[in-house]
Amino acid sequence: MTSTNQSNFSVSSQAVETARSLRKLYFLRAGFSIIWVILASVFAKSNTAIATVLFVIYPVWDVIATFFDIQANPPATDKTPQYTNAAISIATTVGVILALQKGIPQVMIVFGAWAILTGLIQLILGLRRRKQLGGQWPMILSGGQSMLAGGTFIAMAHAPDQGIATLAGYAAFGAFYFLLAAYRLSKTIKATQLAD
Repeated sequence: MTSTNQSNFSVSSQAVETARSLRKLYFLRAGFSIIWVILASVFAKSNTAIATVLFVIYPVWDVIATFFDIQANPPATDKTPQYTNAAISIATTVGVILALQKGIPQVMIVFGAWAILTGLIQLILGLRRRKQLGGQWPMILSGGQSMLAGGTFIAMAHAPDQGIATLAGYAAFGAFYFLLAAYRLSKTIKATQLAD
């Protein structure tokens, strides 16, 4: 009986620690997205240099945040989706830099492909974490919406109104979903602590 109780406590405390780390990361990701949206809305349309930096920094931040996500998970957890996501975001950063030499339509196509691939990974991670942590429906919805948005970016890449303002709307939705996920994980943490 004692070993079973200790095992249950160990699993629960590990789940709480993971949920806390992910909640902190989700708040951080939401904060970054909000700041990025504000900068894009205020400066990007009138300043090409700022728009260029914002286009590049968005996938770079995703690489950094993905490594925080890897650290938030228990050592035994399979981290293949996160490493795949980091590799895709690194490739996207390079792709965006190259696409900026050609024009905004090419940048939107790169962002579209990135949104589809990373949305799929987010969807997979959300479904996987739902069993352990619960509260992942915002991430599941966000992953699905990211895939749809990516398809839209590609389909409408050559429309005259496509650009950083379109990505700002995408980033704003991302911030909303990260805030929802952080809030939902708070409930998971409380429920797990009460169960202990």
